[in-house]
Amino acid sequence: SITLRPRGAAKARMALTTLREHKMRSFLTVLGVVIAVIVLILVFSVMYGVDKDMRAFLEDFGTDTLFIEKFEPGIHIGRLSPEERTRKPLTMDDAMAIKAECPDVKAAVAEVVPWSFVPGPPRFIPTAKYNGKEVYNIQFSGANAEYEQVYNTHMAYGRFFTDAEDTHRAEVAVIGWDLADTFFPGGDAVGKEIQVGTMNFLVIGVQGKRKGIFLRDDSADRTVLIPYNTYRKHRPQDKEHFLGAQAYPGKKSLAEDEIRGLMRRRRGDAYNKKDSFGVSSAEAIADQFRSIMSTIALATIVVASIGLLVGGVGVMNIMLMSVTERTHEIGVRKAIGARRKDVIRQFLIEA
Repeated sequence: SITLRPRGAAKARMALTTLREHKMRSFLTVLGVVIAVIVLILVFSVMYGVDKDMRAFLEDFGTDTLFIEKFEPGIHIGRLSPEERTRKPLTMDDAMAIKAECPDVKAAVAEVVPWSFVPGPPRFIPTAKYNGKEVYNIQFSGANAEYEQVYNTHMAYGRFFTDAEDTHRAEVAVIGWDLADTFFPGGDAVGKEIQVGTMNFLVIGVQGKRKGIFLRDDSADRTVLIPYNTYRKHRPQDKEHFLGAQAYPGKKSLAEDEIRGLMRRRRGDAYNKKDSFGVSSAEAIADQFRSIMSTIALATIVVASIGLLVGGVGVMNIMLMSVTERTHEIGVRKAIGARRKDVIRQFLIEA
């Protein structure tokens, strides 16, 4: 008798021929698996990209920087509690006390803003104007001169305002990169005068772009920052402050403990009550963000994995149907010498 056994290349050709003869079935079988694999790859890619972007954004402020707010800094989910809504605002005196009474704090800053993050319409939406151009909803605030040091501000050109300008309430401003690019495209903004509301300020410097894309707010580079006392002269009614502190290198944990103890005393927090303020750092906010993103990613991965499993079951089902449909073909091949493993290999190649 003559035994005919197809070689490996022949098996592959026969398998590919079968796939070509059933193009639609092959396409639909593969589609589910491809979609699930793509989703898994995209989830991990986006997670890695967002995490890297987030770290760059937060670390741009400096590894020794601490953020002190009326609420716990970071990413808030849900509504504020009644206790949180009635908390008294932070003050410049708090910032000065932190610098004076916390030995491991190198510098402290207080920044006052024109609206409160309490539910309700904002009282004042700052708009910057120059030479007929307007930019709405900018970040308008006032801070002391240590803002540059505490928040690791990078100046694209020009300079930051000084303590003397703050003391004498100078009408000067440091503006963000996007605002400068809008008002002075390709030109030097220093020495030009812009208008915010009914107030006029001389631009003395332009901040460089902050790192990061996903976490940077739309108005993050559309800022007008003026000296603290200048701001208070124009808008004495605004009470909302954000505080920042820069610890000495390697002393961030000690500085945080000192700030927390000082602020509890200043705000009259009872020993058995939680803090009526929040102290955090770039690293802590990054960890909180990663925890939230990990939960979202896990849910997405579970859904994608179910799709991958369904796709795999679909492949097995189609191959089982293929075996059932080709019983006669298998019989003929075995009759002329094909072994069981030869038939199995062909179907595995198709799969």
